[in-house]
Amino acid sequence: MVVGIPKEIATGEKRVSVVPGIISRLKGISVVMERGAGEAAGFPDTAYVEQGVSIVDTSALYEQSDIILKIQTPTATEARLFKEGTTLISFLYPLTNLETIQILAARRVNALAMNLIPRSSRAQSMDALSSQAIISGYKAVLLGADSLPKLFPMLMTAAGTIPPAKVFVIGAGVAGLQAIAVARRLGAMVEAYDVRPAAKEEITSLGATFVELPIESKEEQAAGGYAKIQSEEFYRKQQELLTEHTQVSDIVITTALVPGRRAPILVSEDAVKKMRLGSVIVDLAAEQGGNCILTEPGKSVVKYGVTIHGLLNLPSTMAPQASQLYSRNITSFLLTILKDGTLNIDRKDDLIREPLVIFDGEIVHEPTKAALSEGMPK
Repeated sequence: MVVGIPKEIATGEKRVSVVPGIISRLKGISVVMERGAGEAAGFPDTAYVEQGVSIVDTSALYEQSDIILKIQTPTATEARLFKEGTTLISFLYPLTNLETIQILAARRVNALAMNLIPRSSRAQSMDALSSQAIISGYKAVLLGADSLPKLFPMLMTAAGTIPPAKVFVIGAGVAGLQAIAVARRLGAMVEAYDVRPAAKEEITSLGATFVELPIESKEEQAAGGYAKIQSEEFYRKQQELLTEHTQVSDIVITTALVPGRRAPILVSEDAVKKMRLGSVIVDLAAEQGGNCILTEPGKSVVKYGVTIHGLLNLPSTMAPQASQLYSRNITSFLLTILKDGTLNIDRKDDLIREPLVIFDGEIVHEPTKAALSEGMPK
């Protein structure tokens, strides 16, 4: 069994799927790596060679590998490099990469998505979404603090008292909770909102104030801990409440996502207009369109005197540690589908069945099958 580590070619991607220190976990498995795959993350080829990894060029990597471990979804060009019967493990967002999925299926590639691994206690060591979200939440606060023309902590000086900065976090998933914790450590006053009442205890345990929406909603939480889609009336009331809090905040960090859909709009243009001059929004939902209506994915812009960060792939800006965490996640998952050095994709096991998108050339992920049958645009 040969495992291949290709170089990530997505714009701005600096991470590598497997770091040198993890190679020793892959006992009895040959590992090949594309030349320079780890350099942007701070891991030179020599560090891999010391662990017994063979360094090869792109074509040799795909020719030799039985299993490919990646971070980003392969491009259509990369998908055409896979030899028939290869197994791919990576972040894989099939609904927005239908062309890639069709190419991989035609090449009879087995494809498993790291972002579809169930969020269960058994799968904690494989939860790459959470490990990368921790970094995003941390970096969001640093971005906000760097852009804000104010100090975070309260300071009592002979020249007077400087009040602490006010930070408002929308969405208390893994990224949101990390943002709360970091903002609190920097001395800010923090408020946080989440549609899931269960998040209140986690928010308050970190020293933040929980903002409650006085309106009854449908069941708030879907599988995996994500928020469920609500009614139009709910979203209207929600925006009104959030506007009240954003206009008195120095930094707003938004993290709300609904799997498979555009991120919900939680910060309206009117809300941005009402914010203080010099305030900052860091939109961690930018990769799915953004929670702020004025977010421009991939850019930092100033609108109505408010800086809005819609930067993408924040984990890649801290590539060494992001790679270390992801490496542990993906190798833990890999070892669950290897039995005595042989690939064993057990479709009766939900840990394998749920992230399985393509099996032996057949697209088995139901939402993707539905999208293709409906002729959704690629």
